[in-house]
Amino acid sequence: MTYDALIPVIRRLALDAGDKIMEIYEADDFDVKVKSDSSPVTEADEAADALISAGLRQAFPDILLVTEEQAASHSKKGETFLIVDPLDGTKEFINRRGDFTVNIALVENGVPTRGVVYAPARGRMFYTQADGQAVEETGALDKDQPGPVAPISVSDPDNSALLIVASKSHRDQATDDYINKYRVRDSKSAGSSLKFCLVATGEADIYPRVGRTMEWDTAAGHAVLAGAGGKVVRFDDHSPLTYGKDGYANPFFIAYAPGVDLKEA
Repeated sequence: MTYDALIPVIRRLALDAGDKIMEIYEADDFDVKVKSDSSPVTEADEAADALISAGLRQAFPDILLVTEEQAASHSKKGETFLIVDPLDGTKEFINRRGDFTVNIALVENGVPTRGVVYAPARGRMFYTQADGQAVEETGALDKDQPGPVAPISVSDPDNSALLIVASKSHRDQATDDYINKYRVRDSKSAGSSLKFCLVATGEADIYPRVGRTMEWDTAAGHAVLAGAGGKVVRFDDHSPLTYGKDGYANPFFIAYAPGVDLKEA
């Protein structure tokens, strides 16, 4: 598998999944169930997962696939794998707030190297090109013909007036306590992996996450941010956030533009 082969496939699958998600989102009602970890799952999660998984297995049958909605994939290990969250931000979806995304990423040797984040309700698509540069595609988002893309890059932050983005559904006192260590000009909330993309485009300088996440929640956004010059580190010791961990569970982390003067936890 080459990056040149990968990027058109994951772009197309993200758009296909987005169409299916929006079809259900715009219906009068949809089914919501509760998984064993007490998190919600909708028919849109399951439909998007089936579509993406089938497409990736057909295109790249020799690459390990890890996906949120298929528990059997969570026990598999490999240095190189594709990792999918077919609908990141399920709570945003259920509450019809629009901040949900389709996330598909490639991880190599613990690092998310390529990925796509598509926010169908927002009409925004971010991905890494084959050369690793992160871009935002504009225009009609046609499935067969990629539109214009604009390279994105992180901000040159002003540490006396930072722009902070935090979780919309999971913000808590611990998050606020950490944010209060900084001199903040503006703070905004956003759902799903869009927070990584807001840092990647320079719309925010730092995104601290003091809460539970899984690797499928973060890998695609992490890849996009890295391709825009950003970094993602562990909250506790500021070492790089790595992937392929036991159970695919993440520690707390901070995503940021490198000019930010990081504070200790």
